[in-house]
Amino acid sequence: MTTEPRDLTAHLAQLGFRAGRDALAAFLTHAHKNRLGPTESIEALLALERRAREATNLASRTRAAYLGAFKPLDRFDWAHPRKIDRELIERLATLDFVGRGENVLLRGQSGVGKTMLAKNLGHAALLAGKTVRFTTLAGALADLLQQESLPAFERRLKRYTRPSLLILDELGYLPCDSRAGHPLQHHLAQHCHKVDIDAESWRDRHSFERDDSPEKPPAPPSRPAKKR
Repeated sequence: MTTEPRDLTAHLAQLGFRAGRDALAAFLTHAHKNRLGPTESIEALLALERRAREATNLASRTRAAYLGAFKPLDRFDWAHPRKIDRELIERLATLDFVGRGENVLLRGQSGVGKTMLAKNLGHAALLAGKTVRFTTLAGALADLLQQESLPAFERRLKRYTRPSLLILDELGYLPCDSRAGHPLQHHLAQHCHKVDIDAESWRDRHSFERDDSPEKPPAPPSRPAKKR
């Protein structure tokens, strides 16, 4: 008596296999049709399950990152800025700075692509198996200050300190006095790669490189992507 493929897929699902039933059914059909041996069948099944788990894990980390929509790096017009260190940005995309616990500070006026570049670094980190969190500085502070007790504050703080890469957007839009700003600036300056972008705003010139965030009053923001 042989077991039907649909029964095998059900048993594999009950055992915790994350590969979809259609994918498992297709694998079993392929294995039967090509008369794969036991070792070859197990190796192929493990490879299928590994890909499924990696895809599930990536989807979960992507949801937790809150990157939102963004244009890929190959859409960035490197000829537009008057000044930009392309070599440094491409080197940062290898994510060596994450492993070394270093920071990245993207500086320039509104609408020159800082958010796009920061989100691409976050996306590269996700593809590399790392955890990422994207937020505005104002949003993070508001979230933390809403906590009604110190234990609650410390628990919520882990939301921002646990990820391998924390991206804080819109630093320049948040007013603060010199006492509050100096310690923050001093922390970000430690082991920091500074990327200065001297360019006209895409919003003003072409309305092409629009951020996916609401329009803000003009200010010279600094947007860091920093390792925590």
